[in-house]
Amino acid sequence: MSRRDTLLALLVALLWGLNFVVIDVGMVGIPPLLFLAVRFVVVVVPAILWVPRPDASWGTIARVGALMSLGQFGFLYTSMHVGMPPGLAALVLQAQVLLTIVIAAGVLREIPTARQVVGVLVGSVGLGVVAIGRDASTPLLALALCLLAALSWAAGNVAARASGVRGGLSLTVWSALVVPVPAFGLALLVDGPSAVADGIAAFGWEAAASTLYTAVLASLVGYGIFNSLLGRYAAGLVVPWILVVPVVGMTSAWLLQGEALAPAEVLGGAVLLVGALVALLPRRGRRPRAAAVQQAPTSPTSPTSLPDSVNATP
Repeated sequence: MSRRDTLLALLVALLWGLNFVVIDVGMVGIPPLLFLAVRFVVVVVPAILWVPRPDASWGTIARVGALMSLGQFGFLYTSMHVGMPPGLAALVLQAQVLLTIVIAAGVLREIPTARQVVGVLVGSVGLGVVAIGRDASTPLLALALCLLAALSWAAGNVAARASGVRGGLSLTVWSALVVPVPAFGLALLVDGPSAVADGIAAFGWEAAASTLYTAVLASLVGYGIFNSLLGRYAAGLVVPWILVVPVVGMTSAWLLQGEALAPAEVLGGAVLLVGALVALLPRRGRRPRAAAVQQAPTSPTSPTSLPDSVNATP
């Protein structure tokens, strides 16, 4: 990658890494699913005015949106609401790299390489260390919900891959139409009408600034840059930059909120990232292509950590 594009990839990683602290600050006093609904209204309304509808059925669009957007962020926001620290959330969410490989093997029959199998096993050990050695202030429920967010993201990756849509921005934007109404309905069901009304009343400037950051900078600007990089370089050169995201997330949570991870969380997280990196590395002997590659849509918060088995046929 050129120096300019390397800096752009780093910028995207910074935007997505800071996103977790921004969500945590803005969501104070607001039910998580209500906060999610508002965010995706801001994502969708301007975007569909200039992004053409993807060449996919409404069923495909709804399936990708339900998994990649509603499911992933519904679980993530709820996880952070019940006590998942933003830095640790940024780390654990990268389990989607490993889960994508496993789901793609089962659903798409894309057999993982030996390197990817090793990466999955190493990353799974790291997740186990995080779960067992987590700080006492991190509820097990919060960790489980964050893992469900990673699972939903991974399933969305595979659904997007199966759709065959080329160019991820259109499918990502239009699939986000699935989020606002169900998220608002779930907020009414889970939190109750009075809590939703209180959350709307508590929606101050911090929540508004957080929403603008997550919707405009993290979603539209960040994804737009990442999508353009995928259009110019092989996924093996671009996708590994997502491993910078949890590092930025943990560092920003420490600097801005004083979040300090337990030693076992740091160790397990490092093992998880090593496993993800091993799984994402391209096979030896395959030279990266500068030409456009087939693109699958990515999360509006952070890029899809699609392994080789999903981004391109081995």
